[in-house]
Amino acid sequence: MPSLRAGAATSNITPPLGISLNGGMQDRQAQHIHDELHARCLVIDDGTERIGIVVCDSCMIPRSVLDAAKESAQSGTDLPLDRILISATHSHSCPTVAGVFQSEPDESYMPFLAMRIADGLRRAVNNLQPAEIGWGVGQEPNQVFNRRWKMQEGAILPNPFGRVDKVKMNPAPGSDKLVEPSGPIDPEVSLLAIRRASDQRPIAVVANYSLHYVGDVGPSHVSADYFGEFARRLVKLLQADELDPPAVVMMSNGTSGNINNVNFQLVRPRSGVAYERINAVAAALAGEARKVYDKISFRSDVQLGMLETAVVCGVRKPARDEIARAKYVLSQGQGEPLKTQEEIYARETLLLADYPAEVETIVQAIRIGDLAITSFPCETFVETGLQVKRESPFKPTFVISLANDYAGYLPTREHHALGGYETWRARSSFLEVDAEEQLRAAVMKMLKELAR
Repeated sequence: MPSLRAGAATSNITPPLGISLNGGMQDRQAQHIHDELHARCLVIDDGTERIGIVVCDSCMIPRSVLDAAKESAQSGTDLPLDRILISATHSHSCPTVAGVFQSEPDESYMPFLAMRIADGLRRAVNNLQPAEIGWGVGQEPNQVFNRRWKMQEGAILPNPFGRVDKVKMNPAPGSDKLVEPSGPIDPEVSLLAIRRASDQRPIAVVANYSLHYVGDVGPSHVSADYFGEFARRLVKLLQADELDPPAVVMMSNGTSGNINNVNFQLVRPRSGVAYERINAVAAALAGEARKVYDKISFRSDVQLGMLETAVVCGVRKPARDEIARAKYVLSQGQGEPLKTQEEIYARETLLLADYPAEVETIVQAIRIGDLAITSFPCETFVETGLQVKRESPFKPTFVISLANDYAGYLPTREHHALGGYETWRARSSFLEVDAEEQLRAAVMKMLKELAR
């Protein structure tokens, strides 16, 4: 069997000050760069297959930008377009690349982002060298909490569409109205690790954890959130911060659509110190990742494989009466910037009226020996990730969300019935109720094909 080779590189994707930052109902403009943003790139080659994995410090990235990056990277790298996985971390302190709520993309940043991702992949190919690979899974249950709660009767106010949901996202911590979280968590810290065959020094680590983001950044700061801080800390723990070429650590977002870092059963006073929680979460995860890394058995004779499937999903387009209501709500407001959730979602309703009835997106599955990595283009719920892991023929398996496209939240059918923010129809949540089942079925089919 040909010898395994791997190469890694980072590309700086930090924007200029003044750019729109998304992740909120109101738009913000960047006033300070707290830490640089990166596209962290890995290429693995077994002599037959060549696979690229990229994790970008970004909230979400549309398919048009990622397709452009893949097409550019393909030139001179022998990386097939369907052998590249590019994901966003979902940090809420990064430039707007996909329009959502009142934040719209900067048209000059999008081609820059595509170019820098492609550059990172090409440089990773330039860095290919004989390598060994391994994987492992740890546990960190103390940083993840389900954020959708069932509440006592009367505790949930009508949503922006005038209906009352059965769950509330992010209720007041410690409230006496809490009943129970509406779902589980996934505490796994999954690692794919690659090291140099010559001296066993790290080349790259791809980590995966199902935590939405932390978010205690400074006002209007650009930051990679805990994803970037984890990368910096683990490189130091591995004593790999002065290698040439540099070791690359990346933290991908797992299935965290309904998971965050707030324990709603406790009242936790806010310290007011920016980045305190980000540092605490990153330190806990980096410490656990180092323990996992030390137990990994590395080898060079692994089988690589990757499949990609296009899936056409329906769009929850508004009905005629809903469009009329949205126009009326906006006519009664005071114009932009919109102040109320009712106004914001009315605007989203009118924007979705112009969407097609169906959209095509892609899912992927990668085999690396006995490990599988799968990808979804959405803010995927934890129930989906747990089911994929449970039913996968590969042990372990982990799921990367927000990959290759941005197709909004992906609630399960059961969560659609409960309602709540993640189901409210907008550019952040527009796929039909059966989309989760469609995408998950396509992923499971590919995993079974790779296992043959």
